Amino acid sequence: MEIREKELARLAAQNKIYSLLGLAQKAGALASGEFMTEKSVKEGRAGLVLVAEDASDNTKKMFRNMCEYYRVDFHCFSDKETLGHRIGKEFRASLAVRDAGFSKAIKKQLALLEGTGVAETKTAR
Repeated sequence: MEIREKELARLAAQNKIYSLLGLAQKAGALASGEFMTEKSVKEGRAGLVLVAEDASDNTKKMFRNMCEYYRVDFHCFSDKETLGHRIGKEFRASLAVRDAGFSKAIKKQLALLEGTGVAETKTAR
């Protein structure tokens, strides 16, 4: 029974993250794609960077290092196709959340996922 409860909590946290990403996209608080994500980080506008778990190792390393240098929170989450679909676009390997409120809410849900052993996390702050 405990395993089922953990699985339900994990799914609830994932769905909440996807919902927040969709809202952030509609609010214009999300940059998607490698170029726009990199630009947001370097301009100091990104509060959180999400990279798909199935992105290339080079992409993950590039964003991990960039986020560490610019002191932006970095997380690997979901897959490219799902990330893109949930924000109403084609597949996306990287997203930058540019609103502090959305960043905080998504980080809270990622922490819940981390507690269930699902999300890989590297926090630079």
